[in-house]
Amino acid sequence: MTTLDTDLSGRTALVCGASGGIGLASAIALAELGCRVTCFARDAGRLDAALAALPPIDGAHPDQRHDIAVADFFEPEVVLEAAKGAMERAGGGFDILVNNTGGPPGGPITDATGEAFLKAMTAHLVNNHNLATLVLPEMKAKRYGRIVNITSTSVKCPIPGLGVSNTVRAAVTAWAKTLAGEVAADGITVNSVLPGFTDTARLASLFDAKAARQGTDAGAVRGDALASIPMGRLGKPEEVAAAVAFYCTPAASYITGTVLAVDGGRTPTV
Repeated sequence: MTTLDTDLSGRTALVCGASGGIGLASAIALAELGCRVTCFARDAGRLDAALAALPPIDGAHPDQRHDIAVADFFEPEVVLEAAKGAMERAGGGFDILVNNTGGPPGGPITDATGEAFLKAMTAHLVNNHNLATLVLPEMKAKRYGRIVNITSTSVKCPIPGLGVSNTVRAAVTAWAKTLAGEVAADGITVNSVLPGFTDTARLASLFDAKAARQGTDAGAVRGDALASIPMGRLGKPEEVAAAVAFYCTPAASYITGTVLAVDGGRTPTV
């Protein structure tokens, strides 16, 4: 009988947006599989709390504990420098990169400005590419690497009222698919996880903003959202994190260039 290999003992991961929500849940899931995790986000106080939530690494030396890196993802040069520092503390490289950044504000695409697109592209696509470029040499040397991008089901079916986000998420997914083909022969996989309506602070803020635009209340907006989900409930961050963690394991070694919706069946496309 074949044993599913999900052991990440001895592996290192850089998880972006790990101060809360899906990012933190992903960091915890990876740590539970034995991975040494660096939580990366802009809020040092929330990162300290996230660090305390991670399960300890069994038998780890003091210099092998989980870590944090702090930077504002609207400043790509600062992000890259912070990542370099974290990489050095991790022993010179990362085996796993989880790209995850909070989405841009909602609103119709006709109301969006060029600046809004550039800002979102910087926070998502530019940082994703810079971080991948940083970690790829060590991944290639080890012939083991996992890059997972947390995007959105909007890459399969654009979500009304999220004009900038729809555009940027699609760009990131196209980038990931292209990268997957270029590094597959090096033992590196690149995949994307597409969360649906997930119970996070980000979703709550989107519901509030939509309610304000429509002159209704957030409860009504939430009700409409629930009605669109075959499972009849919001997803949990831990449910998205389970997909992220699996992609990072040895068991997923022959899966690359894919997109996986974790959405309770909401996405209407195949």
